[in-house]
Amino acid sequence: MIFDSHTHYDDEAFDGDREALFNSMHKDGVDFVVNVGADMESNRKTLVLLQKYPFIYGAVGIHPTETADLTEEDIQWLKEKTEEPKVVAIGEIGLDYHWDEPDRSIQKKWFERQLGLASQTGLPVIIHSRDAAQDTLTILKSWQENIKAGVIHCFSYTKEIAREYLNMDYYFGIGGVITFQNAKKLIEAVSYIPMNRILLETDCPYLAPEPYRGRRNQSAYINFTAKRLAEIKGITKEEVLMQTLQNAKDFYGIG
Repeated sequence: MIFDSHTHYDDEAFDGDREALFNSMHKDGVDFVVNVGADMESNRKTLVLLQKYPFIYGAVGIHPTETADLTEEDIQWLKEKTEEPKVVAIGEIGLDYHWDEPDRSIQKKWFERQLGLASQTGLPVIIHSRDAAQDTLTILKSWQENIKAGVIHCFSYTKEIAREYLNMDYYFGIGGVITFQNAKKLIEAVSYIPMNRILLETDCPYLAPEPYRGRRNQSAYINFTAKRLAEIKGITKEEVLMQTLQNAKDFYGIG
């Protein structure tokens, strides 16, 4: 009953046991996984995974920190790959101001170019936004009429920012961070966000929940995130898993 809406199983952290992990997922309750591209190499690896494993779907896109050398030829390649039947989104794309490079103008250029790709293909977008709340919001508002649907991956902003995105009918990717002791701001936002706009995600191998914080993350660990979300919402873990499964199916257009 688990739908992990954002993973990076192409990462080298899984090179030693990737197939064994995939073979164990169904007994751990994992039904669907979306593997998300971040650069050209990871997009290629994602396409291989979704072709090999029936329960894996894919998103193609270029992470903002990887846009320095991006070309129009790369964008055309991404567009061609969106025709693959199991490619279900453009992502992860967006803005990341935590680092000084690439220059913000470069990030914005390719963010908008990939939003244009989403507009052309009709696919939803997976948004990465780190220390860039206002610029991300401003750009997405300007594209609101042209984008089918969007999710703010690893949402980390305030309840007030959440309200802005709810007004735009966006979804919110919630992962292991919600189990951390210092997640007060996120918990306040999640308390406000309705259950029908939440997607559960791991971002594995990153951001494992307690009690695995600091270790390699994996899809089965969503159980810990779901348990914490259930406590915040005053419902059962099973209700959380059922609702977020349906949310992710709706968002990605998976029947």
